[in-house]
Amino acid sequence: MSDEANLAHQQPARRLRIAVLNRLFKPTAGGAERYSIALVEHLAARHDIHVFAQEIAHQFPGVSYHPVSSPCMRPRWINQLWFAVVTWWKTRQGFDVVHSHENTWHGQVQTVHVLPIRYNLFKGRSGLPWLLRSLKVMTSPRLLVYLGLEWARYRPQAGKRIVVTAPGLRATMAQTFPASQGALTIVTPGVSDVPGPATLEQRTAARIQLALPLAGHCILFIGNDYRKKGLPALLQALQQLPVDSFLAVVGNAAQISEFHPQAQALGLQDRVFFLGALSDVNTAYRAADCLAHPTLEDTFGMVVLEAMAHGLPVVVSCAEFCGIADYLTHRDNAYVLTDPRNVEQLLTALNAVRTPSEMAGVLAASAQIFARAHLWAAQARLQEDIYLRATAESARN
Repeated sequence: MSDEANLAHQQPARRLRIAVLNRLFKPTAGGAERYSIALVEHLAARHDIHVFAQEIAHQFPGVSYHPVSSPCMRPRWINQLWFAVVTWWKTRQGFDVVHSHENTWHGQVQTVHVLPIRYNLFKGRSGLPWLLRSLKVMTSPRLLVYLGLEWARYRPQAGKRIVVTAPGLRATMAQTFPASQGALTIVTPGVSDVPGPATLEQRTAARIQLALPLAGHCILFIGNDYRKKGLPALLQALQQLPVDSFLAVVGNAAQISEFHPQAQALGLQDRVFFLGALSDVNTAYRAADCLAHPTLEDTFGMVVLEAMAHGLPVVVSCAEFCGIADYLTHRDNAYVLTDPRNVEQLLTALNAVRTPSEMAGVLAASAQIFARAHLWAAQARLQEDIYLRATAESARN
């Protein structure tokens, strides 16, 4: 019996009524949203789960969906405050656990997917630079709202659990909010299964579906923030790769207008394919020969794990930039970049993982072993234990 089947058939210690808060509950929104969706799907048979979201593009048996109004999507800080207030009102009674993936003050379980706003604003600042930044905050309603919500979100409270996705983010949270240290715990993303490398027939079918060249070496890039995920350096590296190498870019279509001219300026108009957001990213993994993730900021890097489950050799930034690298070994299960901004280093990595090559074969085989140790079934059980401990502690207090 599979791990997923084992989880479904084992009776939970207690069936809980759980509210999940996520403004965008759709798989195309990004890794944080796919993380939330995966946990909901793996726990839906064991608990009564209610999703509160402003945009919902998901249906799953046993899950109840509660649309949250969005009268003012812009400016975003007003919408964030609106979402926090409305979901507090709707979930203040009738739930054993409120699990928030958003910047809200309520929820016994808070999952952190991004660096704290306070950290980004004040890291490395002291003296006059700190004072000037403080003045900027005090005169900005937007920053005051964000920081206020964040302070309330992470303040100590009986039964509260703060979930982070990697050791690096845990250290940052402990540094930024020292009082939160006792509540911090790690639940990394996972994968539902490990399908392994695509067959030639599967790869051909995927490339036809995505309108990609049938021949040549396909480098896959996935990210909604193209610049933050390292696309500029990747385009420069691609320019120096053999002409049979091409790049498939998956993610936020709104950013294509900025980067398509850059590809043209580098003479790559016939070698870069902007695919926009895909409802099923698995098709892109089947079409690819490797994944390039030279990200400048990622608290985990869920796409890296997903690519590894498909047996793709991956090129990924080191732990300073990408949380999953804390768990990876350079040239064993991934090619880890010490500086993702260094085009020459990125070029060397991409040449090293070209298929067929000894390095590509080693990375692909080890990647699947790594992925099997990070299945969603196990991660969902960790999340369930957090729910049960949070409710038990709340009851005691």
